[in-house]
Amino acid sequence: MARRKVGFWPRLAVVLVKPVLTVWTRRTWRGMEHLGGDGGIIIVPNHISHADPLVAAHFIYDSGRWPQFLGKASVFKVPVIGWILHRCRQIPVERGSVEAVKSLDKLIAALHEGGAVVIYPEGTTTREPDLWPMKGKTGAARLALATGAPVIPVVMVGPERMFDPRTARFGLRPRTPVTVVAGPPVDLSRWAGTPPSRAVLEEMTDTIMLRLRDMVAEIRGGTPPPLWARPARTRTPGVTE
Repeated sequence: MARRKVGFWPRLAVVLVKPVLTVWTRRTWRGMEHLGGDGGIIIVPNHISHADPLVAAHFIYDSGRWPQFLGKASVFKVPVIGWILHRCRQIPVERGSVEAVKSLDKLIAALHEGGAVVIYPEGTTTREPDLWPMKGKTGAARLALATGAPVIPVVMVGPERMFDPRTARFGLRPRTPVTVVAGPPVDLSRWAGTPPSRAVLEEMTDTIMLRLRDMVAEIRGGTPPPLWARPARTRTPGVTE
């Protein structure tokens, strides 16, 4: 949903958090026009640091949208914290077959209401040693297939200077440079109306992750690694190559 509709508690969170980020970071924002409008969108960022949800939220808010992140349902049950998350329109996600379906229904409802739903397709901070995107999980693809909502890739470089997951070190220096770039929607039209089989969802996910990888390469330079390790070839006894 557009940020003008979010209400008191989200606005209070902005008043408390945004000034800190404004001092902490020196921002280069590009591609905000791809987040424009009031319709529902699925935002898929790369995940390089525990600090990057704050940076992503700042970017999305500055674009005129209110970010709705997915969070583990257990966090929403923590006193005070869970209450705040609910009031700030964040979305709990359950695991398990029945509860997972209910979580998908909540995400679909948020998109139908014009929400900007943020899904980290990697599921966790990347395990690549140089923080390149790695192979993703299929949640964003499943949601895109169920709703037809555009999938907007967003890539970041710099939040690892605020908190580096490889060393668990904070960088508290003011005006830490961060770059965030949004791109046009990922073209997933070839799968429109297709049943959500495992193969289809994995193909869609790989398409999303390859776009993120290529966008990161445009910012950082260098040659990115593949999204997955190729399986080792098995040798047949007595056969030489």
